[in-house]
Amino acid sequence: MEQLLDLLTQFINNTGYYMLDYRYLIMIGVGLIFIYLGIAKNYEPLLLVPIGFGILVGNIPVFQGLGLGIYEDNSVLHYLYMGVTLGIYPPLIFLGIGAMTDFSTMLARPLLMLLGAAAQMGIFLTFLGALALGFDPKEAASIGIIGGADGPTAIFLTAQLAPRLIGPIAVAAYSYMALVPVIQPPIMKLLTTRRERLIRMEDPREVSKKEKILFPVIGFLLCCLLAPAALPLLGMLFFGNLLKECVVAERLAVAARTVVIDTVTILLGITVGASTQADVFLTPQSVGIFILGALAFGVATASGVLFAKFINLFLREKINPLLGAAGVSAVPDSARVVQHVGHEADPTNFLLMHAMAPNVSGVIGSAIGAGVMWSFLAR
Repeated sequence: MEQLLDLLTQFINNTGYYMLDYRYLIMIGVGLIFIYLGIAKNYEPLLLVPIGFGILVGNIPVFQGLGLGIYEDNSVLHYLYMGVTLGIYPPLIFLGIGAMTDFSTMLARPLLMLLGAAAQMGIFLTFLGALALGFDPKEAASIGIIGGADGPTAIFLTAQLAPRLIGPIAVAAYSYMALVPVIQPPIMKLLTTRRERLIRMEDPREVSKKEKILFPVIGFLLCCLLAPAALPLLGMLFFGNLLKECVVAERLAVAARTVVIDTVTILLGITVGASTQADVFLTPQSVGIFILGALAFGVATASGVLFAKFINLFLREKINPLLGAAGVSAVPDSARVVQHVGHEADPTNFLLMHAMAPNVSGVIGSAIGAGVMWSFLAR
């Protein structure tokens, strides 16, 4: 009987219920919120649902040495997580994005690319802010890249410069990407007048098939010669776009924008979520990263809008400054937000097509920004 009681006690001591403490409960609550936002509110469900469930997976307390935790060298989750820590998943995500993206609106009016570039100010201003708060330069660069509103880029740069911060930075980046419809509209309305929001954009010119095919080749050469460290991301982005536009490799393009990106999104989401293990994740530093990430996103949005207002001073045909908010590279959500805010001011004004130009240029801009940061700080 005594032996049976010992076995029962040992079993109870080995359960997650026994090892559970308030930190794990907090993170489980966060995971449930992510799942709720993804399903009930439809906020980036393809990201928030896998990340939310991954948070649940990562916060079931387990004994060390059993090969279960994501930070144990011999666990399955650890091997899957290597796709994040080694920077494998982000370029594959960029391959799929390239195969899905139509750059014709950007090519039709290249001036709008400047709005995507202006929005990257959030990266560099937040980098300076993180330095001022005591983060070292590599950590500050990884935090600043959240301002690009590009989860794969944030993960890629953090994996190279500050691997131990991947969890909080990835969760912060994807959280703010999902909350684009909540965060951006107040900033856009604050910085623009109703008259500016009513500005109509001329229909863009038609872009030829030849231009579409040449763009990924020329764009790759120009961007990667400028920032060689962005090669893994931009190389895959432009290659995916070439597969889409050249037509003759349609099977590969379809695979890149469906099977490949869907599989990688699942693996990325579940492992990033699982990396938020409470005893590693819940630190004052993580809280600071979330605060700075919100600042980065707000500054990026404001920078794009204010730059659009600035260049309007020199243009005969004015640009609707709402388009500047699409310069953050949350594709296509920030472009949809521009359409929504513009539609509130004038239901007959359609800005979505025009907003895609700074939106996709923002993807390129954030990758170049990450490449520049990495080239300066990797040594």
